[in-house]
Amino acid sequence: MGELNLESSTPLLLLFLLLLPLLSFLYLSLWSKRRHALPPGPRPWPLVGNLFHLSRKAPHVDFEKWAHTYGPLFSFRLGSELLVVASSPNMAAQVLKTHDRLLSARFVPHAVRVKDYIEHSLGWAVSTDENWKSLRKFCKTELFSPKTLGLQTGLREEKVSQLVLSVLGRQGEEVEIGELVFETALNVLGGTIFSRDIFTSAQTHQVSEVKNLVSRAVEMAVVPNLSDIFPMLAALDIQGLNREATKYNHRMYRIWEALIEEKKREMSSGSPNSDFLSILLAARFGDLQLKAFLTDMFIAGTDTTTRTTEWTLAEIIRNPQVMARVRDELRSVVGERINGGIINAVKETHLVHLHYLHACIKESLRLHPPVPLLIPHRALEDCKVMNYVIPKDSRAMVNVWAIGRDPETWNDPLKFTPERFLDSGLDYSGKDFKFTPFGGGRRICPGSPLASLLVPLVLASLIHSFDWSLPHGENPEELDMAEKFGLTLAKEKPLRLVPKRLP
Repeated sequence: MGELNLESSTPLLLLFLLLLPLLSFLYLSLWSKRRHALPPGPRPWPLVGNLFHLSRKAPHVDFEKWAHTYGPLFSFRLGSELLVVASSPNMAAQVLKTHDRLLSARFVPHAVRVKDYIEHSLGWAVSTDENWKSLRKFCKTELFSPKTLGLQTGLREEKVSQLVLSVLGRQGEEVEIGELVFETALNVLGGTIFSRDIFTSAQTHQVSEVKNLVSRAVEMAVVPNLSDIFPMLAALDIQGLNREATKYNHRMYRIWEALIEEKKREMSSGSPNSDFLSILLAARFGDLQLKAFLTDMFIAGTDTTTRTTEWTLAEIIRNPQVMARVRDELRSVVGERINGGIINAVKETHLVHLHYLHACIKESLRLHPPVPLLIPHRALEDCKVMNYVIPKDSRAMVNVWAIGRDPETWNDPLKFTPERFLDSGLDYSGKDFKFTPFGGGRRICPGSPLASLLVPLVLASLIHSFDWSLPHGENPEELDMAEKFGLTLAKEKPLRLVPKRLP
């Protein structure tokens, strides 16, 4: 989960140590008051709670094991903070549907509480107030509506074609799939939002900077932070994470400022436009709202798309019989890659007919959900779930990673079996709580309609155009699938493959 960085914080650390007796007293008082109504869980230690019971690398795996011991709804403590974890479809439904209103607030890590960002963020909005509701409605009816996404079809196909051409020039070389997909997602979002290429080969430095900013933002959201474990210390920012996040946020905002001003000039000159930024400006969103929204879009839209594509291709590569069936489906729907000297590229109109490919993506999301614990919720007030109480201001998490591997929910859950999703009726709507990779309830990811178009288009194009092998003749069935935990779930070893153009 990251490292505690206490360098250059000696005076503040001494202050913290002096406050230990008071913190211990307050902690024990709170624990004693609430313990009888809480969901069961491991007994906490004084002051630190269950902090040292968790592994830094795989808390989602720890939670799965705890669910076997304490049940599908359990609680534990990090310092003075109480956390409750749902680990079954029924308990997920309690959090995301039955008690959605009471548990719809958001726990916001201290590192994310950056001035001029957190007040306007959609994903990290503290509560589902009227401003949040209006923005969510705007996303659904304007930005991610079938009509708006339909207008951007040509753009997505063009950027994916550029991806294929880039790989064609690197045949026989090792390529890192995550990097390729990240840049493609970045360019798709750039074109969708700004109607122009803003991240090209001539702007390598800017691509690298945005990637670094996105990566660090995702990392800092889950780094163990004393300010989150003991909120009374938040103002001290002992580890400096909030200061670091503020610096990164300012760098990201500077990128958006120039693009926003340029778009304003275009609109004032009467240039027709249907991109996202034009729609937002026409709706009179303020500059800070725009910058926060763009930051949310680029962080969520690039990172989760990259993770999902990488995991799915890795699973297909290591299952030759699955790859063979995907290729057969592509030949049936799209045709041979080259037919009569003409290249048959995958189009979005083909996607609706690629049933087995979609099943592969869903099966990958079951095993490797992009956000394994979803983004934590927070109780607006005391909430009774079954015979337990989730106290006001405690965090509520859903372990979708554990639910996807639950043998009581899925047959042979650790095996990659796309066939289980054929004719299953399961989709990304978050209504069936055994499969909620994008969340559910009012906090469901608003950008999933875009992701559900881009991910299959990228995958289909890469598989339709190339034969993929592991470097140095390694056996694909022995591909390392170890995970790297974070706000999003990455492969510990990035997927590196060697492409060869198919005839």
